[in-house]
Amino acid sequence: MTRALAPDALGPTICAGEILVELVASRPGAGFREVLDLTGPYPSGAPAIFIDQCARLGGQAAMIGAVGDDDFGAVNLDRLRQDGADLSGVAVDPDRPTGSAFVRYRPDGARDFVYNIAHSAAARFGWSDAVEALVRRAGHLHVMGTALSMQAARDVIVRAADIVLGRGGSLSVDPNLRKEIAHDAETEALFADLVDRAALCLPSGEELSRAAGIAMPEAAVAALHARGVGEVVLKRGAGGATLFLPGGIRHDAAAFAVPEVDPTGAGDCFGAAYLTCRRLGMAPKRALDYACAAGACNVAVRGPMEGAATRAELDAFIAGTPRRAS
Repeated sequence: MTRALAPDALGPTICAGEILVELVASRPGAGFREVLDLTGPYPSGAPAIFIDQCARLGGQAAMIGAVGDDDFGAVNLDRLRQDGADLSGVAVDPDRPTGSAFVRYRPDGARDFVYNIAHSAAARFGWSDAVEALVRRAGHLHVMGTALSMQAARDVIVRAADIVLGRGGSLSVDPNLRKEIAHDAETEALFADLVDRAALCLPSGEELSRAAGIAMPEAAVAALHARGVGEVVLKRGAGGATLFLPGGIRHDAAAFAVPEVDPTGAGDCFGAAYLTCRRLGMAPKRALDYACAAGACNVAVRGPMEGAATRAELDAFIAGTPRRAS
């Protein structure tokens, strides 16, 4: 049976995982083996970026995670709260620092990351009365692949999935692979199980094949639909995006023509915009346009959460920005 996305009225979209600050090297190069100027701290963490964009668009959105009792934690909490996210599921850890990520772009546009997640507050949260209360009123659970590297997040996600789906909610998965984050056999099995319960899958590039377990793109999409995934949205960055619906229905959207300043977080904003628009009742093809616009707005500014946009801002952007030639 094909699974569908639950409406926003059922309850908020929730996401569990890392909340970080990000510091970005001011010039391209290979790694961090030299003295560099850095910009930041920027609020970050793929799940937090996702939830922030959901909230900015007017959808109900709530974060589950933890920050340290420090300035870096305040940077994140202030931004998420300002943009309308529900923080009832976010703990403040008095004993561990907020997680961090240092980012440097290589000349070819690839990125190097140095993370402090495992030994920070970001990885040290769990099930609590506050988290349970939030999950029991949630309408949708979004899962980021980065979060599956953390035992704390895995435990919360597994319990939350049963509760959210049990009350008629829905689930989405963004593989969101990072070469710096290892995934063991247990994590891979959990990832496959989550895909088997998802209504929406949001892969980028080769992640489509990983999600489906099949190399050829067309066959991979067909396999995901056969497993019950109702909507597959393939992100291609500057190459645009494609939405695949059951029955061979396909919608292609060209990317908007903007200068690429900082691509970190653009895919998270893309996915958040698509999901939120759909949960708010927008047709799939139109939601794809808003997703492309959200990704473009974010990629055009430095900082992974700095370009998260409101509905009015995306409307103006769509009306005034040309598309790239396909």
